[in-house]
Parts: sequence; C-alpha cells; structure tokens
Amino acid sequence: MILNLFPSRPDHPLADAKEFKRILAELRVDKPVNAVDELTGWFESLKHARNFRLDHYFDLLRQLDDAGQQHLRRLAREYLTSPQLSPLERKRLWERSYSYWNTATAAYASCIERAKLEAKGRGSDAFRASLPLADTRLQAARRRCIKWLAYCYEPAGSDLWRELGQSYLAAEAAGHAQKLVQLYPGRMGVTSVAQQYLHSLLFSASSMDGLSPQEIELADRVIAHFLSIVSWSSERHSDSVYWVDAAAASPPARLAIHPGASTPSLRFVSPVPALSGLDELIHMVERDEIPARLNLGGEYSQKALLSVLRHLRAYWAVRPLQRRHQRHAVRTRMAVLAGFDHAYQVFSGALGRHGSVAATRSWVVENVSLGGFRVCFDDPAGNGIKLGTLLCMQPEGGENWLLGTARRFNRLGGVQANLGVQLISKQAQSIELRPRRSGFAAAVALPGIWLRDAGESGTVRIVLPLGSFNVRETLDFSLDGRAYLLTPAEFEESGCDYDIARFHDQLVS
Repeated sequence: MILNLFPSRPDHPLADAKEFKRILAELRVDKPVNAVDELTGWFESLKHARNFRLDHYFDLLRQLDDAGQQHLRRLAREYLTSPQLSPLERKRLWERSYSYWNTATAAYASCIERAKLEAKGRGSDAFRASLPLADTRLQAARRRCIKWLAYCYEPAGSDLWRELGQSYLAAEAAGHAQKLVQLYPGRMGVTSVAQQYLHSLLFSASSMDGLSPQEIELADRVIAHFLSIVSWSSERHSDSVYWVDAAAASPPARLAIHPGASTPSLRFVSPVPALSGLDELIHMVERDEIPARLNLGGEYSQKALLSVLRHLRAYWAVRPLQRRHQRHAVRTRMAVLAGFDHAYQVFSGALGRHGSVAATRSWVVENVSLGGFRVCFDDPAGNGIKLGTLLCMQPEGGENWLLGTARRFNRLGGVQANLGVQLISKQAQSIELRPRRSGFAAAVALPGIWLRDAGESGTVRIVLPLGSFNVRETLDFSLDGRAYLLTPAEFEESGCDYDIARFHDQLVS
C-alpha cells in the first residue's frame, strides 16, 4: 500500500529531462532525412510508453513535432522541386514524409483519447488548457496526410474522412472547435480545429487530380490564404457549392448530388465569398505582381501560379465545371505512345514503315465522350503518367491514330490507376517547319504536328516542341506540293514537352 502512494516513473528514454534535451538539440542540427526517420521512431515508441502523466506526454509530442517542422519543409521542397531525383528517391522521400504525418496523427489521437478516459487527475487537469492545440495539430496532421496522398494521386480513405469529421464534431461539442491557436512556434497566423477541417474539405473539392504535385502545393497555399473568408455552416444558402456529412466517412460532394434528409452533422461550404479576392489576385499575377502577403513557400513562375489560380476559380464558382459531353461506358483496348517525339513519328508515317515501337503501351478504355475518354492501366512501378503528357492513341482494330493529353490521374489501389485523357485531334499530320528570317527560310527544320480538324477559317493549330513558339517568328512549310506561310496568332497551351499555338495560314503556292 505504501508503494502505491508513489506513482511509477515512465520507463522510457524521453522521460529523462536531460536526455530529452540532448535528443532535441541533436535532432535540430541533423540531416533532414535522418531527423524525420528518428522522429517517426520516437512517435512510434511513445505509443507503448506507460506511466507518463498526460500533460507531460503531450508536451513530449509537441516538442518532438516542433523539432521536425524545418526538416519536413526541406524534404517537401526537395520532393517538389528537384528534377534530378530518380523515381526511387522520390518514392523514399514520399514514404518518409507520409509516414511521419501518419505516425504523428496516431500519437496525437492517442493523447486525446487518454484525455477522455482519464477525466480526473493532475495530468488531465493540466492538459485541459492544451486540448484545443492538441486537437488542432491532430486535424492538421490528417490534412497533411491528405495532401501527401494527393501528391501521388491516391484518394484519402474513408477512415481518414471519418476521423476528421468526428474530431471536428467532438471539438464543437466541447466548445473549442473555433478556438484560434498558433499551430507551431514561429508560424505566422492562427488556426483552429474547424479551419483545419474546412481546409481539408476545400482541398478535396478543388480537384487536385488535375494538377501536378508542385501545382497541388501551390493550390494548398492559395486555399490557406483565402480560408478565413470561405463560408460554411449547418444551413444551406443560395451560394452553397459543396456539402459534407461530418459524421459520415466520405469527402465533400457538389450540391448537384442532394445530401438527402437533414442531419445535425451536415455542413455546407461556399468558396464564393473568396472569388472577388481570387479574381483580384489573378489580375495582379497577370501584371506580374505577387502581393507580399501571399505566402507561397517559395518562388514560382507566373505561368504556374496563374494556371493554379484559374483552376481554383473554376471549382470555387457557384456552378463548378460541368462535363460538356455525355460519357458512354465502353470496354476496349488501345495502343498508346507517350511524348512529342513518338507522336511526330506516328503522324509522319514512320511508325508504319518501321513497325511497332517498344514503348507502346496497352490501356483499357472505360468510357468515352466527344471530348475524351477515361482509361485504366497497370502501374506496378508507381510512376504513373505525368499530367500534360502528349499521348498518341490507336483504338484496337482501328487504323487511325488520335492525339490527346493527360489531364487527370488517380490511383485505384494495388497497381491499377486511371487517367482522364482530353482529345486534341482526330486528324493530325506531322510537318517540317522552317522559320523565316530576313525573308528567307532557315536551313534547320522545326518539327511540328498540324491539327487538321475543322477550326476557325484562316487559322491553323500546330503542336511544337516545348519552348519553340515565338510570337515574332513567321514559319513556312510544304505539304502535298503546296507551300504555306504561318503568321503567329496566339499561344494556346503547353504540356510536358510541347506547345500548342494558333497561326494565320496563307497558301503561297
């Protein structure tokens, strides 16, 4: 009985204050990869720790998490901006970062669960003031998991959405869902459990499967910038765009899908109040101005930022983007070649002369529309298809090749993935273009693909190698004994290795 009067000391290395201080000091100066691995290990070890007082336990988690932030930012920056990384290196960076946030989520969740089970006691009483911060960090860690899944085009699972919603509802019932806290030391701004949940909802609703990983990061930053003026409530309003049942295990949905019977856990989201600010930002960036208050976490090109802002503008409107063409379910195979060089080879007729190409892939078409189709394929290496890749496709049993571009990518679990393909042309022709300089054609030809589908009278659309379009440079080419002169009209779009531009065409002979 005398022994029971004295609480047992935690049998864990981090329970020793001097040892913990030494570990933190070494973590802060360690290499990012090593530090993140070690921190993940410490979080894992604390899951099995016993006899920590609750407030001391949370303080350990908080300080470990604080020490990891600078390292996590460096890993994310390397993952997003280092083109020299091999697929294996990128995969390892992804696994380290996602594992950290997943493990931190479990650690914070166990801490909050303990607070429910140990309602009385000195540790619980002392922890009560930290509960809003613990809850907010838990939601923020889950939100990071959703973002890292989006980087590799994997959807967040139902368990993650259920936990996000349940934590928000529990915090609301406890009265601290809206309480603003500073998430991490030195971090500008404040946030709350409710804002972290709303951020996750708007992130999911903004269709990240149509953006590259770097664009996803940009979109996430822009969402954070406008989050405070996005409205959401338990009542549907005229400008509501999305809804979610916080008690259900599902992401937000458009109001085109009716939520059904009203329940206390229904929430309606409207990004519409942010549209005027988003439009103003678009106009500023078009003038090559970026406001200092917009924290993008790095330097990005005007083109990349504009593309993301316009993407968000489309999905935040009262009427989000709708499909222009009806889809029809099919089940057929198609041969696929990726990249400008392969497309040029196909539409020049070289493929027919030289036989099959080793790089040809076989995909299954699941549905088609006038504007494109969705395909399914195996992706065992996990490398996927980069958005903006030029694709040359031939349906099984057909002779005609189609030209398209990769627009949306999703992993389906296991090795399977699907891809949304936008059709660019059904009638393409490879041509050799020669820039006209001082009235004479250049000696070196420029490869191009003429999109011969019916277009505006007097203009043609040409696919060029990336970076080849020059608004001041006239081109000419010959085909079937006729000579054409092309005067640049406007730049249309670019992808991974191509530009598409419009030209005024003139038959000169």
